[in-house]
Amino acid sequence: MTATPLAGLPPLRPFRIWLAPNPSPNQAPGISMESSRSLLHLLRLFGRALLSLLRHLATPWRLLSLVTLHEFFLHLTFLFCGLRPVTLHLDEACVHLWAPAPTRRRRLNRHALVLVHGFGGNSKWQWNHQIGALSRSFDLYIPDLVFFGSSRSAGSDRSVGFQASCIAEAMRSLGVARYSVVGISYGGFVAFRMAEGPAAGAVQRVAILASGVCATPLQLRDLTTKEGRDVCELLLPQKAEDLMTLIRRSMYRHPQWIPAFWLQDFIEVIYEKQRKERTELLKRLLEKGIDLDPIPVLDQDTLILWGDKDDIFPLSFAHQLHRHLGEKSRLEVLTDAGHALQLEKPDEVNYLIEQFIKGVAGINLS
Repeated sequence: MTATPLAGLPPLRPFRIWLAPNPSPNQAPGISMESSRSLLHLLRLFGRALLSLLRHLATPWRLLSLVTLHEFFLHLTFLFCGLRPVTLHLDEACVHLWAPAPTRRRRLNRHALVLVHGFGGNSKWQWNHQIGALSRSFDLYIPDLVFFGSSRSAGSDRSVGFQASCIAEAMRSLGVARYSVVGISYGGFVAFRMAEGPAAGAVQRVAILASGVCATPLQLRDLTTKEGRDVCELLLPQKAEDLMTLIRRSMYRHPQWIPAFWLQDFIEVIYEKQRKERTELLKRLLEKGIDLDPIPVLDQDTLILWGDKDDIFPLSFAHQLHRHLGEKSRLEVLTDAGHALQLEKPDEVNYLIEQFIKGVAGINLS
């Protein structure tokens, strides 16, 4: 029910200083006005990322954390891709998300695409391999689910439907009338609920990655029984060895070794905030599943992506969802990929999502 958040940071876009053959009298020799503006823009992005990092640090010593430093560079990557952090105070929750910068929204009129993460981190850690490719074709909206990242709620609702309602309300607050949605693992449950319920009239297409949407509560209980341990210990790890186990279970080609201090650092930075609420979310999911009986068939075209080596949700769940959705769905199985397929096979995942959302021949299901 999670996609592991650990992966290498994608390279930042190169920054070039163009040499000006004929500088103006008021301009520094050898540097063009374009490069000066680019340098100023780069410094502004760096400053915004640093201020955001300082604002969310619980204690100053966290500046020495390698995970915090990595998160800072993830923040910069999102900024470089034309995204800006936005915090929305809704009726039942406070939702933090990444949205296109105002200048980009005015300049480009493109299809809006919402990316919904799973249990293994927050929006930055789970979608950092997608934003570079997908931001070139779509206006991206990437929320932190409630009780993840900086999103929170004082209410007691822990259902998948509540998460779907919060994102749907956030998109309405931003004035986005039509969009498609992609969800990975737990985020796939949320994407499905958005498409059938609070955002049914807004969602155009749906992509579900490695998410046991059609699994019955009995099937989910069977999965937890086979673990032979409390699933919360695996999916919300508190010890370095538990996080390493989660990584091995989530990725087919996983790292053979990660320093224990780095793993523990990651747990303290990413998993300790709102742990109680996330545990309640997970228990509600395992008890109720998608929380719909019967599970409806979506009106939207749906792309289902799955890794053939998924050790969290078995491939049989993919076929179960495909049969349920029928002819308006398409199943693509990626070879040698585990549960975190968006990290292990980012190029294939990005290509399939882009072609599907654009309705390119061969992927179009209409």
